[in-house]
Amino acid sequence: MKVCVVGHGGREHALAHVLGRSCDVVVTPGNPGIPGSTSTPATEIDADLYVIGPEAPLVDGLADELRAAGGLVFGPGADGARLEGSKAWMKELLVAAGVPTAAHGSFTEAEAALGYLDTMGDLFVIKTDGLAAGKGVLVTESRGEAADAVRSYLSGEAFGEAGRRVVIEEGLTGPELSVLAVCDGHRAVPLAPAQDFKRIGNGDVGPNTGGMGAYSPVPVAGDDVVAEVMDRAVGPTLAALRQRGIDYRGVLYAGLMLTPHGIKVLEYNVRFGDPEAQVVLPRLRSDLAELLAGAAAGSLTTVPEYGPDAAVTVVCAAAGYPAAPRVGDPIVGIDEANAEEGVTVFCAGVAPAGDHQDGRRLNTAGGRVLAVTGQGPDLTTARDRAYAGVTHIDWPGRYVRTDIAADAVQGTLGRVAP
Repeated sequence: MKVCVVGHGGREHALAHVLGRSCDVVVTPGNPGIPGSTSTPATEIDADLYVIGPEAPLVDGLADELRAAGGLVFGPGADGARLEGSKAWMKELLVAAGVPTAAHGSFTEAEAALGYLDTMGDLFVIKTDGLAAGKGVLVTESRGEAADAVRSYLSGEAFGEAGRRVVIEEGLTGPELSVLAVCDGHRAVPLAPAQDFKRIGNGDVGPNTGGMGAYSPVPVAGDDVVAEVMDRAVGPTLAALRQRGIDYRGVLYAGLMLTPHGIKVLEYNVRFGDPEAQVVLPRLRSDLAELLAGAAAGSLTTVPEYGPDAAVTVVCAAAGYPAAPRVGDPIVGIDEANAEEGVTVFCAGVAPAGDHQDGRRLNTAGGRVLAVTGQGPDLTTARDRAYAGVTHIDWPGRYVRTDIAADAVQGTLGRVAP
């Protein structure tokens, strides 16, 4: 089977890496660190299966275009991609479907939004309605900071058109969880849960990023929690989409909070998480291509199979990330990291160094540059291996969080019963 993966980041590298176990894979546009990358657009590639990685082309309707040309496509059409393209629309659908979520309101006018802040508690969550590359979320205990964010979002100063409608939510407490479900329009099967780390700094401080690391499995998310997510969130959401005439074939990524009162959906994404993909996909023992092709055809017949092993990924970020990442710095140590037992380096924000177009020498070219994934029989081993790989990676100003999966390893991440 020939598979075309669309995208250029660490998620797409992970997809290509795992799909490559059984398939011939081409990645467009890819990057010089991903084998099989090509500048040929997906619409000009003849493939047996198309897997669309990022949210933007899904929102723009690439899956619809490829399906109209007769392609077998894993990824929702533009109608289903509204779940991520508009947080306000997503919230409306959750309420209609009876899916538990945070109290919220959506606003286009500052006066009404600021008035709503006065009805909230001591923790404020401000989100752009549109796509903001994982950075359009502010969580703060400061009413003043929340108000400033509302003004800068709605004015277009912070995120342009993506922020001209804001969603304001009550702040929730509890461990966060990511559950990615593979959907064929009617049926869904969960992949292994993961937990990611959005804040830039150790101890979850500082601004939100696209994700600084992740791990899987998650000690607080046993089979009972996953079953609750599927029964109370994913299943009703798929049913609500069908009622609207939306045939959703792709990943439905539920970002959740495990509150003392059970699960609550923070948001849906319509693609594989990044960096969750870098820990969830490598752990698969079953054939990923067979699973995704079945979903794309509307006939899921396989169930993902995982062993007891674990994976931890640590994102290596550029100096200045997330506000103003510096680019053009030479990267060293990728080969040495890959040579470590159980370590795989996934390339994201990279570019060829000088005239080296073969990917053998790379420079930084984005905020999140590399994701170093360690695998092992348990989280402790996987974490040790990931950070052992990181020690080989360097460039001026390279930044990593040093506490990825630390609480899970130390057993201090509290269990929350459904």
